Amino acid sequence: MNTHTGGKPVVLSVGIYILDILGRPITQVTPGGALIDQITITAAGTAGGTAHDLAALGMTTLAVGTIGDDPAGAFLTQLLNDGGVDTTSLTVMAGLPTSASILPIHPDGSRPAWHCPGASHRFTSAHMPRHLLDTADGMHLGGLASLPGLDGPDMTALLRDARTAGLVVTADCLGVRRPDVMSLMADYLPHVDAFMPNDSEALAMTGQPSVIEAARALHALGAQAVLVTCGADGMVGVDADGEFSLPAHHVPVVDSTGCGDAFSAGVLTSLVTGHQIREAAAYGIAAAALTLGGLGSNGGGLSAEAVVARLSEESEHMGETSRSTSQAAA
Repeated sequence: MNTHTGGKPVVLSVGIYILDILGRPITQVTPGGALIDQITITAAGTAGGTAHDLAALGMTTLAVGTIGDDPAGAFLTQLLNDGGVDTTSLTVMAGLPTSASILPIHPDGSRPAWHCPGASHRFTSAHMPRHLLDTADGMHLGGLASLPGLDGPDMTALLRDARTAGLVVTADCLGVRRPDVMSLMADYLPHVDAFMPNDSEALAMTGQPSVIEAARALHALGAQAVLVTCGADGMVGVDADGEFSLPAHHVPVVDSTGCGDAFSAGVLTSLVTGHQIREAAAYGIAAAALTLGGLGSNGGGLSAEAVVARLSEESEHMGETSRSTSQAAA
């Protein structure tokens, strides 16, 4: 573990940084608009949301990505700084807008999205300060196969160099838009400790008929573990010891935005602090459950203490359910 920051693990969150503008509840988009209960703006993206959550969970977190030279970029940087993220390795790209999304949140927590790709999708290996690998304990790559300027040999080299430097390496997706994605994954995944697509991404990548078969196919490409998130159905995973699954927690649903990022942050936090992959998956599920209870990626009061409490509450709930089931059967 890195000792330059008082013993706190140092992690890098590399990839896609987005500014989210969210409003709820919205049942339909009407020409005349409507009054709603809540609007918020948050740091988001598969690297940005994860960076914010890693810091909330107690990691010393360095943001690595590209933003525009516009007010949205300045505001995104301020949100990350306010959340305890070190943004000195973010690159500001002149003449480009910051990646941003508008999200109307439905009453059930689901949402469509209007997205401006912006500067985040111009990230290349030139924007990755390689010396950071020498002082970090972990790295999350947010948006594997979704960074056109870093696909192919450059991405493989970054992942390989991180593993060679002794970092725990995790990665996720941001949609599947390339026909050659499995060929890329065959190069990338041997250098990844935990690959964390969602169910629709895993199915789209592999063409398999079920989530567990998709997880098997991705694990076979060389990842140490594949953890596929499945929304209300929890997650399924494959690691060296076989297949496993975890249920989602029983919590009120406000907004599903950022739950995948919280899961990724929870998994990496757990792994760099010495836990095994299945413990890390459970920690990630709890982090996602907290995020589900608030608007936006930082609306759920995420913290290490809150995750421990959430795990305890869910364990108690499952115990009560098991006792009730046993009594009913008797």
